Amino acid sequence: MLGKELVSVFSKFYKVISLTHADLDIADEDAVSEKIFRLKPSIIINAAGYTNVDLAETERDKAFALNAHAISYLSKAANKCGAMLATYSSDYVFSGEKDGEYDENCEGDSPLNVYGKSKLEGEKSLKNTCKKFYLIRTSWLYGNGKNFVDTMLNSAKTEIKVVSDQIGKPTYAKDLAIATLSLIKDHPSYGTYHLVNEGELSWYDFAKKIFQIAGLNVKVTAVTSDEFKRLAKRPLNSRLLNSKRPRLRSVDKALKSYLETKI
Repeated sequence: MLGKELVSVFSKFYKVISLTHADLDIADEDAVSEKIFRLKPSIIINAAGYTNVDLAETERDKAFALNAHAISYLSKAANKCGAMLATYSSDYVFSGEKDGEYDENCEGDSPLNVYGKSKLEGEKSLKNTCKKFYLIRTSWLYGNGKNFVDTMLNSAKTEIKVVSDQIGKPTYAKDLAIATLSLIKDHPSYGTYHLVNEGELSWYDFAKKIFQIAGLNVKVTAVTSDEFKRLAKRPLNSRLLNSKRPRLRSVDKALKSYLETKI
């Protein structure tokens, strides 16, 4: 979902080598070391990861292999060839108990699920190992791949129940890719950045916007997280504050742009 957008936007300014899982298993340390040493890139962008939040509860080893251990391998390889490494993390590294937004100086605090714990471990590996890095946190990503927007459109009925007590900032993968390009081209200080579309809302409000813009007459009923039981617990507050980079466009404008590609 994100990788395709990154290739599209970066290809206009850089020579891009796009590696699929078949080309490189980032959970294989020897393979990572060999491939990066042979290619000798100046920039490495890691858009891979284990993203199934619920399944991670029963596949802990796989989640940590891709979201944590692999970051250490990529960091070591980047150091050897002098490359800069950009990788992505999540709002789920936070417990969601903060009253306001989480800014870039906030360290992950007691993630509620295995996915969040694996992403936090990846953040620590990056900071402890990599000499030149951009850690990019984002939230509620959607785009051309399995995502909440498409799930809503594909399961549209006369009525649907959606959680209303989890608040965050849905982010369009295309906008994230463009913002990543801008970050790397501007080359500010290495460190942590939050790149999200602007405008906070609940999954319930987001679902209503999706159907409204798509012109679908679907009744959306609000339910609490306790009523809508899932294997992995989610933070109630996922709001990330972008205080270091130009703000991305609003959630409304980004969603409308994405839906225009679907309808």
